[in-house]
Amino acid sequence: MSGDKNKNSAPRPLALTKKRLRWLILLSTFPLFGMMAAFGIAPNTPLEELPVQQVVLGLELPDIQPSHDADMTFWRQERIQSGDTIATLLSRLEVNNQEAMNFLRDARDMKAIHQLVAGKTIHVQTTAAGELLLLRYFPGGSEQLVMEKSGDVFKPSTQPAKLETHIQMKSGVINSSLFAAVDGAGVPDSVATQIVDILASEIDFHRDLRKGDRFTVVYDSLYGNGEPARAGRVLAVEFVNQGTPYRALYFQVENGESGYYTPDGKSLKKAFLRSPLEFSRISSGFSTGRFHPVLKTWRAHKGIDYAAPTGTGVKAAADGTVAFAGWQGGYGNVIFLQHRGSYSTVYGHLSAFAKGLRKGQHVRQGDIIGRVGATGMATGPHLHYEFRYNDVQRDPLKVAMPPAQPVPPKHMAAFYEHTKSSMARLDMLRGTNLAFLD
Repeated sequence: MSGDKNKNSAPRPLALTKKRLRWLILLSTFPLFGMMAAFGIAPNTPLEELPVQQVVLGLELPDIQPSHDADMTFWRQERIQSGDTIATLLSRLEVNNQEAMNFLRDARDMKAIHQLVAGKTIHVQTTAAGELLLLRYFPGGSEQLVMEKSGDVFKPSTQPAKLETHIQMKSGVINSSLFAAVDGAGVPDSVATQIVDILASEIDFHRDLRKGDRFTVVYDSLYGNGEPARAGRVLAVEFVNQGTPYRALYFQVENGESGYYTPDGKSLKKAFLRSPLEFSRISSGFSTGRFHPVLKTWRAHKGIDYAAPTGTGVKAAADGTVAFAGWQGGYGNVIFLQHRGSYSTVYGHLSAFAKGLRKGQHVRQGDIIGRVGATGMATGPHLHYEFRYNDVQRDPLKVAMPPAQPVPPKHMAAFYEHTKSSMARLDMLRGTNLAFLD
């Protein structure tokens, strides 16, 4: 038994030794790992002491050969500057001399090419060698001019320009004249004319304008090829005349009828215009009281005198029929119009009548019926205008006129919804304008 016992107990010291050895090896590694971890995450280690090695590697770039593809074409463009000619533009567009000469030869009768508009852009398509293939020029309007090469000849054509509508908002203050103010605000003349026509029943733009009057206008602007083409319709306008604001909003009802209305839906189209004169750049200044040039005294004559350059258009103040057109004493060349409801108007001292105007002819409000002159008892060009009721001269500002039709009640909700954005734009610019005035 003892011998067997000794046999069984003999291996234990070796197993124990191996087990202890494994624990010693494992335990002896802990401090080492701990030191490595501590070294790796130790805070505040000075980075300057870390070794930095700069490595520069040479990379071989592929050998790129320039392309000499004869079929490659390029589009170039140049903005027209003051004093530019088509020849100088072709040079800047890198068109070779022979091509430029050929183009000038074929375009010699093209007025648009030789009457370039500063600020517009010329587009050309060329080859790498400077051969001109196509030239495109959009001077404005609704068409663009295209000169395309066919063989050795450049053939002209006009193509419709793709027009986009942008909304413009402008405001200005009148210091000398309406057109000076719109120029300063960057408003096109056509928009200024629309403003006058829209508010013609509310404001006499020849006599009522004062320094400090101001306007705000929202209108469509048409762009072609990214360039301004022309101004479109006025969408909304506010004109503050002698402290009184007048607002007009464009609205089109379901049946296609359209017009300008006040913010509460009343029509601005009245039976009579406040002024019978066509408004233009040369007549946009301020008017003053008129001293009678022949009688050399002030007199309460039964009408209104409008000083204006000879040839300025005279408009029918309302729909009516020509009762007389010819010469009559101190009136000189004069037109009498008969209107509905016993109203009539008189236009004297004219230099000419509208072509074909005759007695009994029907005219519409705003039609040009004659031209300003100095015939009869007049020493300078002006229009003598009378407003009569039952053939008695009356003050048109003190006579009750029949109102035009407002927005129909069933369309008022649509009117408010449609004009909401225009009203917001007017309100926004009104605040800007007031801040400017202060």
